[in-house]
Amino acid sequence: MVDWHGIVEAFTYPVPLFYTISMRRKHKFLIFAKKIICMEEKRADLKALGKKTVYREDYAPEVLEAFDNKHPENDYWVRFNCPEFTSLCPITGQPDFAEICIGYIPDVKMVESKSLKLYLFSFRNHGAFHEDCVNIIMKDLIQLMDPKYIEVTGFFTPRGGISIHPYANYGRSGTKYEKLAEERLFHHE
Repeated sequence: MVDWHGIVEAFTYPVPLFYTISMRRKHKFLIFAKKIICMEEKRADLKALGKKTVYREDYAPEVLEAFDNKHPENDYWVRFNCPEFTSLCPITGQPDFAEICIGYIPDVKMVESKSLKLYLFSFRNHGAFHEDCVNIIMKDLIQLMDPKYIEVTGFFTPRGGISIHPYANYGRSGTKYEKLAEERLFHHE
C-alpha cells in the first residue's frame, strides 16, 4: 500500500532547486494525494469493502456496515435486489430459494452493499420461515441505519406447489413516512 501521508510530507519539505517541480504540478499532486488520503480514511471505517471475502456459515447481523449519507436532506430511493437468497426451512431443513428486494429512503446512514451481500449470504444455513426472514432483514437494517422508510419483499420459489411472497415495511413514527408505510402496505399487491 502506498504511504500517501509520507509523500505529502515529502512534498511539503524544502528541497534543493534542481529537485523541485513546477509549483502548479506540485499543487495538483498535493491535491490528488490529499484526496487519496481522505478516501483511504473513509474506507478504513468499512471492514468488508476491499478485503478478501469471508463467508459466514451462520446468521450474522454483525457483518452489516453503514456509511454516512452525503445527501440526507434529499428524499430518494435506494434499491437492492438479491436474486440468489437461500435459507433453510426450520422444520424440514430443506433449502428455500428466493429473490429478496429491499428498498429504502435513507436518512443519515446507508448500508454498504458488500456487507449486505455477506449478511444475506449468512442466512444460507439459518432455519427460518419465509415471513420470518423478511421481517428479520427489515429489522436488522432498521437497527443499522434508522432509515426514513424501508420495505423488504421476498419472492420465494414454490415448495409443495405454493410460492410465498412476504412483504414487510416501516415508516418512521410521527412522520410522513409512517403514512407512506401504511399506504404501501394496504395497497400492496
